[in-house]
Amino acid sequence: MSTERFRSVEEFALRRRVAVVVVWSLVLLLGGAAAVAGLGRLDQSFTASGGPGHRANQAIQERYGNGAAVAPLVAVATWPAAADVRAPGTAGRFASAVGRAAGPGARTVSYAGTGDEGFLGADGRTVYALVYPGAGKPDLAGLTAVEEAAGTLRAGLRSALPEARVDVTGVLPLTHDSAVAGPGPVALAAKAACALGLLVLLVLAFRSPVGALAPLLLAGVTSAGALVLVEAVAGFTEISFIVVYLVPVTALVLAVHRWAQPPGPAARSGVAGGAAGAAACAALALFPAAFLRSVGIAGLAVCAVGTAASLTLTPVLRSALLRGGAARPAAVRVGRRPRGVPAAVRVGRRPRAVPAALGLALLVVLAGAATQLRVGNPEARALVASGPARDGLDRLTAAGVPTGALNPLEVLVPGGVDARAVAARAARVPGVLLAAAPTAPDWQRAGSALVVVVPEEEPMTAAGAATVTALRSALAGPDGTGSAAGHEGAALDGAKHDGALAGAKHESTRADAGHDGTDAPVLVGGSGVVDRDLVDGVYGLLPYAVPAAALAAFGVLAAFTAAGAAARAVAGGLLAAAASAGALTVLWQWGPAGTGAVTGWVPLVVGVFAFCVSLERAVASAAGGPPWAGPVAAGAGALTVLAVGIGPQVELALLVSGFAMAATLDALAGRRLAVPPSGPVAVLRSSPRLV
Repeated sequence: MSTERFRSVEEFALRRRVAVVVVWSLVLLLGGAAAVAGLGRLDQSFTASGGPGHRANQAIQERYGNGAAVAPLVAVATWPAAADVRAPGTAGRFASAVGRAAGPGARTVSYAGTGDEGFLGADGRTVYALVYPGAGKPDLAGLTAVEEAAGTLRAGLRSALPEARVDVTGVLPLTHDSAVAGPGPVALAAKAACALGLLVLLVLAFRSPVGALAPLLLAGVTSAGALVLVEAVAGFTEISFIVVYLVPVTALVLAVHRWAQPPGPAARSGVAGGAAGAAACAALALFPAAFLRSVGIAGLAVCAVGTAASLTLTPVLRSALLRGGAARPAAVRVGRRPRGVPAAVRVGRRPRAVPAALGLALLVVLAGAATQLRVGNPEARALVASGPARDGLDRLTAAGVPTGALNPLEVLVPGGVDARAVAARAARVPGVLLAAAPTAPDWQRAGSALVVVVPEEEPMTAAGAATVTALRSALAGPDGTGSAAGHEGAALDGAKHDGALAGAKHESTRADAGHDGTDAPVLVGGSGVVDRDLVDGVYGLLPYAVPAAALAAFGVLAAFTAAGAAARAVAGGLLAAAASAGALTVLWQWGPAGTGAVTGWVPLVVGVFAFCVSLERAVASAAGGPPWAGPVAAGAGALTVLAVGIGPQVELALLVSGFAMAATLDALAGRRLAVPPSGPVAVLRSSPRLV
């Protein structure tokens, strides 16, 4: 599309300015209301669908109505030194109290019902029970119900067992405590400073309060329109709730970047960058993984709606600002210039060799660190520093119980298979603390039975992942003995490394078998398999999805600019995405927080954000945009997410820091690595050192 075509679109919007304003106002108001009302159409489970663990959890949820992908509550009781926790009276009383306090529909298991000493602490005074509340489902409402059940369980046990010290912990109570704690005075001051800094930055960059509101308005209409489109698509296919985090941040950074461009190059660079980002995201959306499809469709919607807004609403806003006497956002700075260069332009400078080399080295090192990224829920100890749930966790670990108890596995045993034999087989898997087949009616339904398996290590650790892999291999046969004939053999010893693939293949080919008889498979589910499904089902596709997205973006950019410039822009986007994942690894997985892992969907969201804004920055820079636009857009995005997300909640902090680092790293790439255009570059009358 030629520059004249872009100008004709802008002129059409200016001639129909009233209609344009009305349409985008409806998008902002009615679309925003519809987007909020339609959030329930998005999948809120935050789990990777399609994998063997997901299918197992679906089957468990259908039969038993709880557990599966939802981690249980862990009730911990410590008796005085004189008590014998193995005595039937003490153990039975604890189990009865847990059953009553857990409420109707709950499944509980402890030492009294299994006789397994894995439910006892090494101190001889501590015992714990796993509690699956009846209302637990892997969505936001179900998780909230489980968090509320923790308080009820804690109060009931303390009333029933006054002589013992009782606590309730678990993954969800730990997460809940971090959320309700709220930011402290220092964090609140930091949030306020970031919000004020955002406003000051935009006012300084665009030289007027009214001009600073324009990119915020563009971001608002883009977010509302994109969310409406995403929710419409969610009526036909599964779209994850994670897009709610991706859409507004990406829309804001793109809006600031495009508002900063001079009127001439703005339209062409906006269309080129938006089309390239949309093509890359469309390629991601074609892959059979819910998370990839979700971020791909969301990125496509943001790029499409944002480009439409930049072609129609932006010229109308510029015209209104000029008529109102506000300073022109695309004004140029006149200063000393080389002979022959018009006063309205100046020549861009190439980055100095040493800073550019250092910036490139930093990005490459961070991209290398991304290869060590471990995806999964953060380790329990990193979720919250204090609170009732943390007290229970500390008591549990002080008694010698490993933290793997917070993420147990559940094995669905079909009819005709001896659950006790399956439990015995699972107990011999290296890394398993205990495996038990409870005989209570709540653990046996619809001709099936459940076996609970408690690993020693949390599933996001290397040892925990190896335990899940080995367990799947050991129980790969339909009778849960590792072979179709029912003989144990040496399947466990020979399949530690390829067990995940073998187990996944077996379960995927037999998932539709009948639920009765030995032809049905033994399925390994529970909260501990979600991380493995994410690695195998989503990250396993990245070696194919990333090149496909890069090729799609390159093909579109090559139609607007030279092939070399298109290749540099795409390579820069890939480097920015990889460096962002590496920064998350360094800051959280290796850093002082020591989470041990990064929440699996966070690098996907941050990576798509980094790639799209990097493409936008590269295209705008090549089209002659001002060199300060990238840092200002990056600063606006970073300050926005920090103003919203600073606080004690670890997963939100992971996401917020990922967005902030992605924006900052892309600004670094733009300042140090970009090759300036060969001709004069128009710039705004603003300082390039604002950030």
